[in-house]
Amino acid sequence: ANAAREMSVFLDKAVAHMNPCDVNHNASVYLGDLLVTCYSLYSRNRTFGNMLGKGYSVMAAKLELNMVAEGYNASKCIHVTNQRVGAAIPIANTIYQILWEHVPADEGFVQIEKMLI
Repeated sequence: ANAAREMSVFLDKAVAHMNPCDVNHNASVYLGDLLVTCYSLYSRNRTFGNMLGKGYSVMAAKLELNMVAEGYNASKCIHVTNQRVGAAIPIANTIYQILWEHVPADEGFVQIEKMLI
């Protein structure tokens, strides 16, 4: 619920110039990827995140995974876009800090733990 809500807030701001009727955040193009990432044991993003949660460095996780975890690069794109649009996206900000600013995963999640439902 938190990630879907945050995604919707971000997309509303990022595509504000479009007709709101043209954007359905509940479409599979948005939520499908999110659900697969969260629940599939075969998700590269989930595997990558689990490795980080176990204490792997980003570089070690990338090397061991030996596949592209799209969320890694997407997190940087979201961060850059959000610098322009200014959406309140604490989960995405924390992910960016973990992946790109070397904040340890356990410390990052302590930051957002209080706001999660």
